[in-house]
Amino acid sequence: MFPMLTGFISYGQQTIRAARYIGQGFIITLSHTNRLPITIHYPYEKSITSERFRGRIHFEFDKCIACEVCVRVCPIDLPLVDWRFEKDIKRKQLLNYSIDFGVCIFCGNCVEYCPTNCLSMTEEYELSTHDRHELNYNQIALSRLPISIMGDYTIQTIRNSPQSKIDEEKSWNSRTITDY
Repeated sequence: MFPMLTGFISYGQQTIRAARYIGQGFIITLSHTNRLPITIHYPYEKSITSERFRGRIHFEFDKCIACEVCVRVCPIDLPLVDWRFEKDIKRKQLLNYSIDFGVCIFCGNCVEYCPTNCLSMTEEYELSTHDRHELNYNQIALSRLPISIMGDYTIQTIRNSPQSKIDEEKSWNSRTITDY
């Protein structure tokens, strides 16, 4: 008789525990009903990237000394550096520099360890193409500066950092959610 009574008690405790978990999940669901949706209409609205965002790599050909530190610190040995040794000036002369962004993991090691600071990360994140061979950037494509979305009047920028909130008087007539 006692085993049957303890079985009923443990069954009751499990039922109460399950009901408590379901109630907690339901409370979380109800707490989200008062929040406004966060929707960005992408081609016409773009979010401003954070300060240390790691986007496309910018390369300055004139600063590079062809030391190949970027190749050595890259976890996948990605940058291709072609150079020749100039005997009259006793230095390496850079011929070609390319990075395949289809393989790049955007770790930022090449930028961090470059001794001449010829590499830098940009805010550009729109790198999608229909052909993966278009993601192989040579020194000419890498030296192109990205277009800033702040200066483009056709695109509304969405700020998502707490330091750069828009005034409340401007946000009451806006159709987009700018304060997170």
